[in-house]
Amino acid sequence: MNNLQERIFKIIIRLLTLFSLLLLAFIIIFIFRESLVFFEVVPIYKFISGTKWNPLGPPDQLSILPIILGTVYVSLVGIVLALPIGVGTAVVLSSYVDERPKRVIRSVVDILAGIPSVIYGFVGLLVLVKFFEIKLFFPSGESVLAGGIVLAVMMLPYIISTCDESMDKMYKEYSQYSQALGVSKSYMVRKIVLPRSKKSIFAATVLALGRGMGETMAVMMVIGNAPIMPKLLSKTQTIPSLIALEMGMAEVGSLHYHALFSGGFVLVIMLLIVNILLYFIENKMDI
Repeated sequence: MNNLQERIFKIIIRLLTLFSLLLLAFIIIFIFRESLVFFEVVPIYKFISGTKWNPLGPPDQLSILPIILGTVYVSLVGIVLALPIGVGTAVVLSSYVDERPKRVIRSVVDILAGIPSVIYGFVGLLVLVKFFEIKLFFPSGESVLAGGIVLAVMMLPYIISTCDESMDKMYKEYSQYSQALGVSKSYMVRKIVLPRSKKSIFAATVLALGRGMGETMAVMMVIGNAPIMPKLLSKTQTIPSLIALEMGMAEVGSLHYHALFSGGFVLVIMLLIVNILLYFIENKMDI
């Protein structure tokens, strides 16, 4: 009976895994089919290397290099700000906080992960953007920096949750031995907990980077949505925000419509490349 249940369970898991892979494949194929119409008019290398996005102009003015760079730039700013804070918070939670307050803090972190992205964008627009304009005298508070800060706040729950689980396990495993040897807690954290949590930190980085590159609403509300070359204190546009803003205005079947699908296809390829590269780096570093 137990063998039968185990076999049924394995079959169900395999079917669900196959379904997930097929779903991903169908999405990629569908986006590629819609993009192919545009790539027959504008070659893909011109699409990703040109610097002008003008849906009302000729086809060769539909290109997204500044938008690709804006997507990468905002995501990198977000991960640079979020990773040290997230890893530091996970270290404190796993090693320096008692069990009862730890449960409360973890609940708050889970709530942060569940807040709709439009709320983050709304707060960023009313607080962060206005702060840059009024207090720091920026010509425009809408910028790559504002988008990166909002993204960093949104990435934090994922980084904290992923790292905290691994670090908590490591701390519980080695804390008794460290106390018996008279090793200080800070030394144990630096020499044992953090090195042995590299894999979870790396996984958190991949998860947060993917989250940042695909984020739409929150980023769209604070970056100004200008398809120009990105600078830290100037406006920019990301691929998700471009699609969200213009898909409703694009005539179905038009070149503009298929160009937006092409942007989505480029974004999917970027995410796949990032994940594959980080996977190989992880194996190469043996972490």
